[in-house]
Amino acid sequence: MAVKVLVVDDSGFFRRRVTEILAGDPQIQVVGTATNGKEAIEQTLSLRPDVITMDYEMPVMDGISAVKQIMQRCPTPVIMFSSLTYEGARVSLDALDAGAADYLPKNFEDISRNPDKVRQLLCERVNALARTNRRSLGLGGSGVAAPHPALGAGTAPPAARPGSSTLSGASTAKPAAPVARTSSAPRKRNYKLVAIGTSTGGPVALQKVLTQLPGSFPAPLLLIQHMPAAFTKAFAERLDKLCRISVKEAEDGDVLRPGVALLAPGGKQMMVDGRGVVRILPGDERLNYKPCVDVTFGSAAKAFQDKVLAVVLTGMGADGREGARMLKQAGSAVWAQDEASCVIYGMPMAVAKANLADGIYNLDEIGRYLAEIG
Repeated sequence: MAVKVLVVDDSGFFRRRVTEILAGDPQIQVVGTATNGKEAIEQTLSLRPDVITMDYEMPVMDGISAVKQIMQRCPTPVIMFSSLTYEGARVSLDALDAGAADYLPKNFEDISRNPDKVRQLLCERVNALARTNRRSLGLGGSGVAAPHPALGAGTAPPAARPGSSTLSGASTAKPAAPVARTSSAPRKRNYKLVAIGTSTGGPVALQKVLTQLPGSFPAPLLLIQHMPAAFTKAFAERLDKLCRISVKEAEDGDVLRPGVALLAPGGKQMMVDGRGVVRILPGDERLNYKPCVDVTFGSAAKAFQDKVLAVVLTGMGADGREGARMLKQAGSAVWAQDEASCVIYGMPMAVAKANLADGIYNLDEIGRYLAEIG
């Protein structure tokens, strides 16, 4: 059965182009369009689409307000379009907070110059979200907007710093039963580095994990999130406001420090050497991902051998698998997120299926176990 999509945008040109792109995939059927947030809510209730593509800036009602109401009245995975700017990054993060499942930059030049690339990217995202674990998006059971699982029972996030907002949602729904997860706690070890890689669903997952860490966390962290160049600085700033550890966008020459998380800048590659010095390199066009989890994991394996804890969270594809293989060969530990708590069970599945995971844990457990290391 075809994936039913509702396309929402006040630009007639963009509505037509998105509709044409999606119509080129035989597995996708555009069942309706809307020109503003109010129409989007009405069409969602009427057509019951599997996935919605949503613009942010529209008359009558903006996209984020519409997402909030859709999540309350007819929870549906939403892909939010926003501009490739710092402000666009803020909008995308706010959209995830409102309940959107994913985001894509709205780039008219790419649509004109690289239609095949845009078609592949958009159709891939739509098909993946149509198959996603709806409970992991907070879409099951409660009728309350919540993009991802709530913090575990008895666990509260640290007090947010002034001016901060959260991506964690507020669902009271019980999480889905974990699938093939590790039942025992990980063996305690001392690590010189914690490296976390993720993609789709990662902004909320990272927030959920990192907000559980104490300010005295004993190890430095490297974060690799598939994200456009214009977005990573805003994401790092938001995490820094919410977390007790420090978070910043990595710069060339940064030195690893305990309790400090460095986020790989979008469009670049992040590596680390044996002295604990971070190198930021131009994105290699031959690599699909910039930043690439495999690149950072591989450099960590060479630099710190068996003293690394790598964590692979929700995301499409298999980025991180080969880097995890290098880490395992060096004697380091690898954790993977379980299927039940993933938005997209791709990257962690690739690691688990290759028998590279020392532990498979749900998102609540990952944050809790990380907080206990050292």
